[in-house]
Amino acid sequence: MVGIILATHGEFAQGIAQSASMIFGDQDRLEVVTFMPNEGPEDLKRHLHEAMNNLGKDSEILFLVDLWGGSPFNQASAIHEENPETTAILSGLNLPLLLEVLGGRMGIESAQELAGQVVPSGRDGIKVLPESLEPKAVAPVADAEPQKAVSSIPEGTVIGDGKIDYALVRIDTRLLHGQVATGWVKAVQPSRIIVVSDKVSNDTMRKSLIKQASPSGIPASTIPISKLAEIDKDPRFGGTKALVLFESPQELLQAMDAGVEFDKVNLGSMAHSEGKKMISRAISVDEEDVKVLKEIERRGVTFDVRRVPGDSDENLDRLLKKEKLI
Repeated sequence: MVGIILATHGEFAQGIAQSASMIFGDQDRLEVVTFMPNEGPEDLKRHLHEAMNNLGKDSEILFLVDLWGGSPFNQASAIHEENPETTAILSGLNLPLLLEVLGGRMGIESAQELAGQVVPSGRDGIKVLPESLEPKAVAPVADAEPQKAVSSIPEGTVIGDGKIDYALVRIDTRLLHGQVATGWVKAVQPSRIIVVSDKVSNDTMRKSLIKQASPSGIPASTIPISKLAEIDKDPRFGGTKALVLFESPQELLQAMDAGVEFDKVNLGSMAHSEGKKMISRAISVDEEDVKVLKEIERRGVTFDVRRVPGDSDENLDRLLKKEKLI
């Protein structure tokens, strides 16, 4: 029997598993993984591996996650890359989908076969009353002509004002994940997502996961810091409305040292690790981090301290003073 792992932000996985048991009865080979606000990607990765061990490492496993591009999806995708023949992932977890999976896995030994079989039921589980609100079927629209690649435009060509519009510059240990791919993309409406990291730009698997996590219609690129400095001065990138992601303040400062100028930076998430101190639910810092953040401020950058667009902007200096870090 295919093993099932439910992995979600918060306790949604526990709740939907309980709901399914009320309807379908208690289930064997069903594991629940929660990703809580005070946890980081490594915690989530550990929880998923523990769940896999409980099911048996060589088992066929289907991951059911909440958001495409969210942290549970990203970590499950990394596991899938390591086990491409025995795992599959379905996002958009809902109760009809889970019930279909639990009923459909009887007699099916392949996670991928099971996933392919239940997708239509998961989609059909979303209905509305009054029925007049159901969207009318429309004919598929042909893809628009792809945007002309910058490399095919003669050097020196000026597009728009010749400058990249940095609509959002964010420091986030998790880079592109659910909070960014949903909340911030909707708020900012970028034409491109740019992940800036020397380390990640040389990691084929992480680059692939970032592309997968990008919302439909918005290309995502992963580039080294030196490349950002290069395209920042290239007038062919004028008209680009960019959402830019850095893993750490240190890398952002390196980009500024290379000549890239920012007015405002969203401080979204800095994961906790040994030697760091929590100053908010999502931000942990050590002395080196504080030194770098203050240097960025000294250069005229304003920090917007928010995880998601709906949060209130917290004052960085006030957070640091509260913990006696400045």
